[in-house]
Amino acid sequence: MTDIVTMQVIRYALEQVADEMGYTLVRTGRSTIITEIKDISCVVTDAKGQTVAQAHHTPSLLAGFEITMRELVKEYRPKDLAPGDVILMNDPYRGGQHIMDLYAIAPAFYKGELIGFVGNITHHSDLGGVAAGGVAGGIREIYLEGLRLPFVKVMKRGVEDKEIIGIIANQIRLPERTLGDIRAQISSLMVGTKRLAALFARYGKSTMQRACRDLLDYSERRMRQGLLALPDATVEGEDFIDDDGIGDRPIRIKVKIAIKGDRAVVDLTGCDPQAEGNTNSTIANTHAAVYYVMMAVVDPHAPANSGCYRPIEVLTKPGTIAHPLPPGAVAARTNASQKIAEAMFASLSKIVPDRVTAGSHGQITTCGFGGKDPASGRPFIFTDIQGGGNGARPKQDGADGQDSHLPRFMNTPAEAAELRFPVRIERYEFIPDSGGAGTTRGSLAIRRDVRILADRVSFARYSDRHKFAPQGLFGGLTGRKGALILNPAAPGERRLKSKGLDTLAAGDLLRMELPGAGGYGDPRRRDLDAIDRDLKDGKVSPDGAERDYGVVVDRGRLAVDRGATDRMRASAPRDPR
Repeated sequence: MTDIVTMQVIRYALEQVADEMGYTLVRTGRSTIITEIKDISCVVTDAKGQTVAQAHHTPSLLAGFEITMRELVKEYRPKDLAPGDVILMNDPYRGGQHIMDLYAIAPAFYKGELIGFVGNITHHSDLGGVAAGGVAGGIREIYLEGLRLPFVKVMKRGVEDKEIIGIIANQIRLPERTLGDIRAQISSLMVGTKRLAALFARYGKSTMQRACRDLLDYSERRMRQGLLALPDATVEGEDFIDDDGIGDRPIRIKVKIAIKGDRAVVDLTGCDPQAEGNTNSTIANTHAAVYYVMMAVVDPHAPANSGCYRPIEVLTKPGTIAHPLPPGAVAARTNASQKIAEAMFASLSKIVPDRVTAGSHGQITTCGFGGKDPASGRPFIFTDIQGGGNGARPKQDGADGQDSHLPRFMNTPAEAAELRFPVRIERYEFIPDSGGAGTTRGSLAIRRDVRILADRVSFARYSDRHKFAPQGLFGGLTGRKGALILNPAAPGERRLKSKGLDTLAAGDLLRMELPGAGGYGDPRRRDLDAIDRDLKDGKVSPDGAERDYGVVVDRGRLAVDRGATDRMRASAPRDPR
């Protein structure tokens, strides 16, 4: 066993390797979904494929490595691998996420011996499929969602396989862009293998391998100790996906969590059957949601690696929304995984109310715009991702303008979008009164107005929370629901389905109203100074403050009238709660 100091030094060195891989990928990528949104993540594993370190990027992408690496080490024996090899894979039924998320994995060697793997996963702007961007909701079969790759070596001993590259290029709309992003992934891996080998050279093979084993055991111990500190209990929760993009029927996510001693069982067998449309959650995506919530609640500071997962058992039923079977489509899987997280936080609020948040936006609005740029005559694909509101916390408001839970995406700045694509961002702002009122307030929803400057532009998307509002906790109010509105306040204004594929014309205006988030606690217990700040910042309107918080607003000063508020509350009927 290594001493704790050496183990921690090696831990942070491994995390730095993963982070440097991510920085390389972002710097060398071609698409805004990589360079701006940072829909990526990177990982370092041991020779058995167990995660020992992960980058500080998107946690929703990482648990898939557990399943993917188990498949990979069965597929490739050590003697089948060589320095300079790079393996690609995006099959959702072998540990992948959805078609647009491409894994790239490279073996790492020291003195000719396999010492581990480095990997990254990247959302691509195009990998084929029925619509540009690969994110159309309402698709029935995975075969229509894009090019599905098994494990294939795109690099063999440092040489690019031209046949594999040719197959990929032949199936996608903008091969130079996608292949540029794939090569950025490869560059990232080359950095990772070099840095990992350097660590083995510095500390020696036996010290590194012992430190990695000890690190996994350390994370496992921390999670088990954290579970022991929680009360033994069985709690349940549920949430709903609006629909699957084909029918209008809501889809129920049902979660039962049993904590006993130093173990937890998360049971998703009660979820609805898998959807006809592509809102199904791949098994890797389901596991990512479960592990994320359990780590966040039990011990958010434990080193994130495979050891954290050992005390957690995930039960799913094949053929359900949380464990679909082929050829079920899965592109909009985040509609399900976000609801798994939301249902788990709601259920855990019954035993650890101080460690959870109220309901967040609970979805990801992912859009793919594709067409021909009238200025250059060249085709373009603009993939944009919007989050929404962040649920109120026990002692703090939700973080306005930040993505929440699994993805933690950045945004595409208006300047970056307008510079590269025929669009104009006409409004990008918070929506007043969209955060659920509470003792602490849910974060505000975001509005983004996109003017289309090209003709016959395909608009593929999936989103949610247009029918079911983000929930409040302990008396907190719900957040605002989302909407997609074409040409608002103009002739022909219409609401678009949350999931689907439409064709937009030059001059069309698309308004994206993202969902807000729920409040936490009784709104009448909110600090009046906090309401004053919200009024002055325009986050809450005078009418909204009076309606939701039970105060009287001095409209001239944009502040709560303390005396009038006290008199009104004193004369109001007592709340039976």
